[in-house]
Amino acid sequence: MMIDLQIIQDNLPAFLDGARVTILLLLASAAAGLSLSLPLAVARVSANPFLSRPVFLFTYVLRGTPLLVQLFMVYFGLAQFDLVRESSLWPLLREPWFCAWIAFTLNTAAYTTEMLAGALRATPAGEVEAARSLGMTGFDIYTRILIPGAVRRALPQYGNELVMLMHATSIASAVTLVEITRVARDVHANTLLAVEAFGTAALFYLALTLCITGLFRLLERRLLRHLARPAGAS
Repeated sequence: MMIDLQIIQDNLPAFLDGARVTILLLLASAAAGLSLSLPLAVARVSANPFLSRPVFLFTYVLRGTPLLVQLFMVYFGLAQFDLVRESSLWPLLREPWFCAWIAFTLNTAAYTTEMLAGALRATPAGEVEAARSLGMTGFDIYTRILIPGAVRRALPQYGNELVMLMHATSIASAVTLVEITRVARDVHANTLLAVEAFGTAALFYLALTLCITGLFRLLERRLLRHLARPAGAS
């Protein structure tokens, strides 16, 4: 059996277009999810139950249900309510790209919130005490000590979360988005060549994974170099 390279070459522009959709969806969802997770993580570790418990419920539900179900709930579920269809947001909510963005944003925000909350709890007490001794306010302690430190500590985990989010974008084809997996399905339907279709898709996902992991390795070396063991240390 020989791999038909001509089929791959002929469909390469379609795969590149699909990769563009995948990357845009990944970046938009990750940026919005991270922005949402920062205040949610602060609320999650709050001693006030009126702040922490709603965030716990949000993360528990989003992490405890399949992302595909969440996507269907947003894309198909919202459309059944007259209030939604008659609202000014309906032109956006009926678009598959926007619905996928909402679902992926909320999902990654839930995981990132718990990730950052754990990193906030792991902050050494001495850092907080030192900040208070310098007369810092609670807001200053969070913005200058707690959150930056938590982000640095959570960086390796967050890199894995972005890889998982990138892989999860493959289900966006279920709501008609033409990303990498949808292109592979179309190529397979037209040619009946599974290796050429899905093998090419796998190479695209592998390349994106290598780019993400490589970027986070650079960030870790820069932001976590103070944790590296000095040369010659036992």
